[in-house]
Amino acid sequence: MKRIIVATVFFLAFQYNYAQKLKLGNVTKEELMQKVHPVDSSASAAVLFKRGETTFQVDRMGEWSATTFVEMKIKIYKKEGLEWANQEVAYFVGGTTNESVTFYDTNTFNLEGNEIVKTKLNSEGKFNEEVNDKWKIKKITLPAVKEGSVIEFSYKLVSPFINNINDFYFQYNIPTDKVEYTVFMPIPFRYSTMITGYEDIKIDEVALVDNFYSSKYIYSKTDVPAIKEERYVNNIKDYTSILKYELASISYPREEVRNVALNWEGVTKSIYDDDRFGRELKWKSYFEEDIDPLLKDCKSDKEKINKIFTYVQKKMNWNEKHGIYTDKGVKKAYKENMGNVADINLMLIAMLRHAGLEANPVLLSTQSNGIAIFPNRTAFNYVIAAVEENKNFTLLDATNKNATANILPLKTINWFGRLIRKEGADLSVQIDLNEKAVSNEATTLMAEINDQGQLSGKIRKTYYDYNAFVFREKNGKLSEDSYLEDLEKKITGIEISDYSIKNKNDLAMAIVESYAFKHSNAVDFIGSKMYISPLLFYQLVENPFKLDKRKYPVSFPYPFKDAYNIIIKVPEGYEVEYLPKPVSFGMEDGIVSFSLNAVSSNGSIQINSNFEVNKTVITADRYATLKTIYKMMIDNQAEKIILKKI
Repeated sequence: MKRIIVATVFFLAFQYNYAQKLKLGNVTKEELMQKVHPVDSSASAAVLFKRGETTFQVDRMGEWSATTFVEMKIKIYKKEGLEWANQEVAYFVGGTTNESVTFYDTNTFNLEGNEIVKTKLNSEGKFNEEVNDKWKIKKITLPAVKEGSVIEFSYKLVSPFINNINDFYFQYNIPTDKVEYTVFMPIPFRYSTMITGYEDIKIDEVALVDNFYSSKYIYSKTDVPAIKEERYVNNIKDYTSILKYELASISYPREEVRNVALNWEGVTKSIYDDDRFGRELKWKSYFEEDIDPLLKDCKSDKEKINKIFTYVQKKMNWNEKHGIYTDKGVKKAYKENMGNVADINLMLIAMLRHAGLEANPVLLSTQSNGIAIFPNRTAFNYVIAAVEENKNFTLLDATNKNATANILPLKTINWFGRLIRKEGADLSVQIDLNEKAVSNEATTLMAEINDQGQLSGKIRKTYYDYNAFVFREKNGKLSEDSYLEDLEKKITGIEISDYSIKNKNDLAMAIVESYAFKHSNAVDFIGSKMYISPLLFYQLVENPFKLDKRKYPVSFPYPFKDAYNIIIKVPEGYEVEYLPKPVSFGMEDGIVSFSLNAVSSNGSIQINSNFEVNKTVITADRYATLKTIYKMMIDNQAEKIILKKI
């Protein structure tokens, strides 16, 4: 960082220009008596206001730092909202200079009779947790918090790392009545900014006549709704309204503008040039005598890929650490049969290259790490292997014992990855991680019904591709007894016998499980008639989509097709009175489709049903259509087959 000498340390006081009620320490009886949030009656708590301010300082040695003040006032409505009494701020301590965090104004207010009682946080409610050698967390637990309480706190974060100002949240999973954030911008600095999410945050720029600051930016919003999470979302933070700052350039007087921001090509090159990455791909002497015999009789590139991948997958054990840089180094990891993600997958790439294949690393950010917004070296936390042939990629992750070619752990399927080539044109290219083939799950059921309405028969289920992967991940370590016990709990009323499974450990094959069953709750009697759901105990009964509107997309883990072929023998003394009419519906472009058809012939009823989603991400503008399709599915599956006594 360029140093400049100054005679004075600048510091701006935190100033408030709000109404009296938007000050810490000023809690009213009306606030304490309020039972529900006036806009969102379901809210367990609400942020009454949040205010933040970031200023910059430079010391006599020309070293810059940023100071951020944040203060919040929160109302607790329900028991579930008590968790807001626990607050924490993470700070970095792994550099030559470190961040610091200090909490202030930590109070709880309650209404006791007709009096407002204030309880201050004492030392017993303050904690400092060491996460690792680089990060610590300052924590507080506010005292005397109960339903009806109002809590308040503020903190100061001082950071020497001005390249990235800490993210500022405008939105939480509870409503926010008022939020404002002010950033004073020093004359030499220019930042790139982005606000994620879907809320319209007001931005005001105010020019300053100052020898230190050029302007200030005020970000504000009233009545920010809670971001409500439901099924099929990778990471709700990706869609939460958050302000992100990244230093783009520095311009000192009489000097050229120095661009600081990187592009993705620059980021990937700097990663590849790191000794813990690129150099590790060059070593091969440690594995040659083991790999060469495996390749001796290979007749195709596909065979080479499979043999090398299977070898690494079986030999190496993942230590459950993510990262794009090696931990132990590939040679030590190979010797110890254990390493982090980079140790194992960079090793895999080196072996594939040794076999003459066009293999390169792909950097990505896992779902829990979020989507990378700005190009920077910390945007990625995972690396996999890619083998390229005729512009097609085979993606591989040897850290997972159940993964296969192009079947990656679900946590890694997060929009895009970044492939890095070692030479030639297009050294860095974007890879779409969501482009996946449809994974099938096929169920065949043959059953008959006795005169008591008990169902018995046989079931055969076949799991392909990602469905097989998920089955192995979830059930691979369970004993057969434990698995069947869980299955019988899942399908209430079923009794399973004669269970068998094929290809459970053969990753190249689909999993096939078969069993006999009896079920006592599949048939309802009304008078002398039997009523049967066409999909029996596979009937969908609850819509996973609850929100009236959803601003963020629906993210299915992978494209899938659920197919059912059910044959039910009509019991003696009964005949079919009613069958549901055939239905077929879905989105116009076929992204989502459902069909159900029931026919009666030769004393049996055959039901065929298919539900298919052939795209991973469905945009928010199609949410209402998707929700309607699920509702229609539920309604059609609930329509009964009716058997009447002859």
